[in-house]
Amino acid sequence: MATGNGTWEYRDRFGDSFGRTYFRRYGDGVVSSIGVGTYLGDPTDDVDAGYRESIVTALERGSNVVDTAINYRCQRSERVVGRALDDADVDRDAVLVATKGGFVPFDGEKPVDPGAYVREEYVDTGLIEPDELVRGSHCIAPMYLDDQVDRSLANLDVDTIDLYYVHNPETQLRTRSREEVYDQLESAFRRLEHRVDEADIDAYGVATWDAFRVPPDHEKYLSLPEVVSRARAAADDADNASTGLRAIQLPFNVVMADAFTVESHDSPEGRQSALQFAREAGLNVFTSASLAQGQLADDIPEEVADQLSGDTTAQRAINFARSAPGVTCSLVGASSPEHVKENVDAGTFDPLGADAFDAVFE
Repeated sequence: MATGNGTWEYRDRFGDSFGRTYFRRYGDGVVSSIGVGTYLGDPTDDVDAGYRESIVTALERGSNVVDTAINYRCQRSERVVGRALDDADVDRDAVLVATKGGFVPFDGEKPVDPGAYVREEYVDTGLIEPDELVRGSHCIAPMYLDDQVDRSLANLDVDTIDLYYVHNPETQLRTRSREEVYDQLESAFRRLEHRVDEADIDAYGVATWDAFRVPPDHEKYLSLPEVVSRARAAADDADNASTGLRAIQLPFNVVMADAFTVESHDSPEGRQSALQFAREAGLNVFTSASLAQGQLADDIPEEVADQLSGDTTAQRAINFARSAPGVTCSLVGASSPEHVKENVDAGTFDPLGADAFDAVFE
């Protein structure tokens, strides 16, 4: 797994190539503020080959965060990450590997009858109770997550997953009350606390698309303070001195800045945005969709672009995302080695300071 010594040595190897605050604290180590995402693409051998080369390029160029999920590209993304870790001229203990569990994954390709596959692989085998499955595709029950952790460990070919996210728990709100989803999360956290004790995962988090950046009256809202409270309760039940909850993931970019602008989470200091609450709660924040799935690669608002450094529009958009106060790392898709080089090289420019970032919204 990633270690403090391993990540600091990685920083010593690559740090002089980058601007200020490119490497940021994570636990007792450091991680690059630009990471590799593996969401997009078809489940094909050609896309696998492209991802493999791209991830190796990123690891050997100064980006030591790789983010994936078991359902991405029918488990192929996890498997490619594992092969790239072996190929890259980088020690395993220098790389933060994050994955997610929640959406039911196919295996290698989309089956002819997806419903039959889910039923035969997961329901009939007892891994998922029928009432635990939402929309036929999402489950965060403890037994199911246990199984998914095991499969991810095998796919990634690692002894320990550095960061394991419960994936989009707001999906459960389609059929359950908010309180019921908090109860589900507490049960999931309790099981993940045990997996931390067993060293199968080093830490866990919650990856969302909507939950933490929408207002409290939104149908997909989940309270970040309540999620933290449930993690603390799970740690207490497991007799752990501290919670294994270390991070959240949510989208953040020039056109989706809600995590900074929408004050949704109650604290003793008043209502706060997700980024502000996470920062004060000691949670790392990994942002997804830094380029809005390609939308910002060629065009960002001129008034924002003028305040950002970078040789290309994509680099300026990435630097906006990683400039937000409290952001540990901004994830960018690894579609090709050429794009990876451009994306990682955004880190050779300095991000905005806090005051300059605030001024963008004035």
